[in-house]
Amino acid sequence: MGKLPEKVKETIAEIRPGIIATASKDGKPNVSAKGSFRVLDDDHVVFADISSPRTIANLRENPNVSILVVHPKSMKGCRIWGKGEILDSGELFEQMSKEFAERNLKVNHVVKITVEETQDSF
Repeated sequence: MGKLPEKVKETIAEIRPGIIATASKDGKPNVSAKGSFRVLDDDHVVFADISSPRTIANLRENPNVSILVVHPKSMKGCRIWGKGEILDSGELFEQMSKEFAERNLKVNHVVKITVEETQDSF
């Protein structure tokens, strides 16, 4: 059984942007809004890196991430904790690159997050 409950999957699909938090190896935090979060499967969330140099730099040093997705009116949403993997080739990278190219956006990397824990406020 996957770690992503159905309501969390729905929230990720419906709400833009979501926020990702990363930290460097020495603990310096970074938060970044992402409009490209999507559920890959029951255990993984992905996003396209269009312009996120600090997020990528932090992930190279420290794979731990936290994602926050909150509905702006109800303030209900979810948090996800996991580990991020940077992809710069392969089927998933090619698929997302093609999709974003149709909107004249260049994907530098795709980040695949393995979900370790979720929390929601529904």
